[in-house]
Amino acid sequence: MADTKREIERKFEFTTTQAARRGVPDLTGTAAIAAVTDQGTVDLDAVYWDTPDQRLAADGLTLRRRTGGADAGWHLKLPVSPGVRDEITAPLGDTVPRSLAALVRSRVRDTALQPQVRLHSSRRVSHLLDAEGTLLAELSTDTVRAERDRATAAWTEVEVELADDTDQALLDAVEERFATAGLTVSHAPSKLARALTETGHEPPARPEPGPADDTAGAHVLAYLREQRDALVAHDPAVRRGLPDSVHQMRVAARRMRSAFKTYRKVIDRAVTDPIGEELRWVAAELGVDRDQEVLLERIQTRIGEIPRTLVLGPVRGRLRVWNTTRRSGSRRRALAVLDSKRYVTLLDTLDALLAEPPLRPAADKPADRVLPKAVRRDHERLARKIAHALSLEPGQPRDVALHEARKAAKRARYAAEAARTALGKSAKRQTEAMKSVQSLLGDHQDSVVAREALRGLGAQATGAGESAFTWGMLYAREEAVAERLERELPQVWAAARGAAAY
Repeated sequence: MADTKREIERKFEFTTTQAARRGVPDLTGTAAIAAVTDQGTVDLDAVYWDTPDQRLAADGLTLRRRTGGADAGWHLKLPVSPGVRDEITAPLGDTVPRSLAALVRSRVRDTALQPQVRLHSSRRVSHLLDAEGTLLAELSTDTVRAERDRATAAWTEVEVELADDTDQALLDAVEERFATAGLTVSHAPSKLARALTETGHEPPARPEPGPADDTAGAHVLAYLREQRDALVAHDPAVRRGLPDSVHQMRVAARRMRSAFKTYRKVIDRAVTDPIGEELRWVAAELGVDRDQEVLLERIQTRIGEIPRTLVLGPVRGRLRVWNTTRRSGSRRRALAVLDSKRYVTLLDTLDALLAEPPLRPAADKPADRVLPKAVRRDHERLARKIAHALSLEPGQPRDVALHEARKAAKRARYAAEAARTALGKSAKRQTEAMKSVQSLLGDHQDSVVAREALRGLGAQATGAGESAFTWGMLYAREEAVAERLERELPQVWAAARGAAAY
């Protein structure tokens, strides 16, 4: 069993030997700190695990087995933002717990985790309290000795970690007080990072974000790397069930797949098409639970919009049963996908593609000549899809055509998004314009899906001898929503075309 804690802290180091001799200044009176109480000294022994090529350290993750102190066990720290990490703990054992190994699998893949660095720390702990005696933060002064192979390093660092619900402004006040005493914010983001650097084993540097030059190939590859990195980074969040994580992971897969199609004159589709199909598989499998969640929320909202006197029969009870049946096993299915060999092979294939991309001749041309043509091509494709859909009579064929237009709008949006570093404001305008069209068409498709679900719920209610009145009324309301959106589409599309022109 693993537990999670949001860790908000700031690390400091002494700027001079003289400052180190003086030690940590008294923080009483700094911001809301009314008292500083000594909690004694504890000895900690931590072994950090990683792959031989330090994939976790390169991405700012730390995995350790630590003894000593009140929280002995395995600790995995996942970066959230500068100075903020989620610490996930598991009980002590000789091997990496399966719960933590799963959270680093998108980075580790099939490579074995091994002990890399050992840190011995003598930690002096103090509590920073407010006037009521409530804990605001924990102040630690660590005397550290790092060992890797035969290399060693030693240093002293000071750490302030906020208690739950403490305002982060306290860290700014402490930093200002420390500055007057010769303490500055540490350059190293973690003890591990400093240990690796000072023992001569600094982890490989991550590629700089953005294109390496102004060629079309450099811009497209930078965008693809961004999506690959997002896919990998969102994997642990999906496993943890964090809000919006499935959606973000699916978006990364869709963006990459869309870029393969849009920029086919830059990167060879003979190579990328099979990869795109694997990305489609991942997005579809992960989306089973998310799509059902969105559909449930829509129907619940519609029920809440009608008077209670029109809710006839066990409507909410039937909805709960229907939802439970459809979602049964969906999360297990999603996790099975992330644990599969097929998924790991996809990640490895993406790495190989980006390491040796199958670029076509247009990749060497200036981005501002190649990318606009691709963006316009997707824009014109969307125009044809919308014109075709609007030429059809209302009904199922038009619904299908509008769904195809929605997918085309999404592709046009992603095309402009991928070109933003080369085309600037014009690509931004195109992205926003296509987003408005995609939103309207997405709402229309949600209505189509909701109507199908409501028809099924009505049939179930009738079969059970219940009133189907409410389900029929909700169906009619969704039908009215769809009709309104279809009437609005020409105006929204005209506005989008004008905003996107360049």
